[in-house]
This record gives sequence, C-alpha cells and structure tokens, in this order.
Amino acid sequence: MSAIQTYVRKTAPRGRETEQVGPFLATYSPDNDHPMLNYAIPDDGARPSAAEIDALTTAYRRRGLLPRLEYFTDIAPDLEKLLVEAGYRLERQVPLMTCAPAERVDKPVPAGVRLRAPESADDIRRLRSAQNTAFGESPEVPDKEVERLRSGIEAGVRHLLAEDIATGTVLGGGLALAIVDGTTEVAGIAVLEPYRGRGIAAAITARLTREAHESGAHTAFLTPGDLGIGNVYARVGYQPAGECVHLSLS
Repeated sequence: MSAIQTYVRKTAPRGRETEQVGPFLATYSPDNDHPMLNYAIPDDGARPSAAEIDALTTAYRRRGLLPRLEYFTDIAPDLEKLLVEAGYRLERQVPLMTCAPAERVDKPVPAGVRLRAPESADDIRRLRSAQNTAFGESPEVPDKEVERLRSGIEAGVRHLLAEDIATGTVLGGGLALAIVDGTTEVAGIAVLEPYRGRGIAAAITARLTREAHESGAHTAFLTPGDLGIGNVYARVGYQPAGECVHLSLS
C-alpha cells in the first residue's frame, strides 16, 4: 500500500503546483478549480497537529480552493479521526483494487466497436467530452484541457477511446497513467449511458491493463466509484486491496 501511495505522490504533481505543508503534499491545478484536481496527500504515518491541519486549510483557502485530501487509509490510519476533529467531513470511501499480470483476464471488444489511441486534437477533445458526459459533467472541453491532455500523452499517459465503427462516434474511453517503479493507475473508465451493458467498459479496462503490463508494470491499480463498475473491474482480474478516502472542509 505504501508503494502505491508513493506512486500517487510522484504522479499527482505532474502539471500541478505543489508545496509541502507539514506532513502533507498539497497539489494545485492551474486554471482549474475542480476539487478532484486539487487535493493534498499525507505522508506515511501522518499524525498532524491542529496547527498543521490549519495551515493546510489556509493554503487552499487563500487560493480560493476547497481544502481537500485523498489518500489510502492504511498509510495513515490515525489521520481521518484527526481531520474530522478539525471539522473535515468524509466525502466518500472507495475501494482500492489491484491487478498483477498473472491475475489479468482479457476481454473481447464488442462487435461494432473499435478501441484505439487518440490520434489528433479532435480525438482527444471527443474522448474527453464523452468521459465528461458519462460522469455527468459538461461535455465542453476547452483548448487548454486538450493541450494538457496532449502533454500528458507525451509524458507517458496512455489514453484509449472506444468508437462505433460504423459512425465514428466516440462511446467512451479511459486512461493509464505513466508507469513509475513498476506501478500504474488505470482511471477515467467511462461509457456513455446508451451504450452501457455491452462489455465496452470491461474491454477498455482489459486493454489498458494489458498494455500497461506489457510495457513493464507489475501492478495496475484503480479506485472504482461504485459497486457496479467495481464488479466490471473484478471480471477483468482486479482484486480488493485496500481503501481510499476523500475528505474536505466546506
């Protein structure tokens, strides 16, 4: 678990501003105040004082951002209680699932669907728009976001889109972050609502995981947002390995 949390500490700062605030690595995304892109990560075994928690809160407040943390509970088992005592609330608990090469289960791509990497700025925009829509967010994708995603691809992030072969419509997609010390995170698995239940999400996850393993990753991990998608990941070979918590202070 510590190795996976270390991976997050190394990859989360890419494209973001950071600062160390007591036992926290605070990350801030320029030009984007979305809570999921601005959060702090604690050091292993963190047991911050009230003053250190206040300093973290202030660091986000002065930037007009929601004070927020994401971390795996096993690496700092005493932290949640201390944060709640300081006024933070638990947003959600999500399972951590991992998959090693020997555990992976490949899945076929459904008939009429093609999986491929985005090849142009338009592909990137359409992929991101489909993911946003599937997650209930705005389908609009500004140029800065397209450029950020393109830079990520150049840095080793692997994106995969699913498209209807007949129409070229992007149905969904996902990504695997750059491999660091043999570990990678698979994330952003999304399929538009009318196309769910056909095995597309499983095929996307399986392909990204296989490509990561073939590129040298010994551990792929993800954090499913709900039980339904967690069951999809389990069919691809992912197994429960821990828990991730999100806390914030309104």
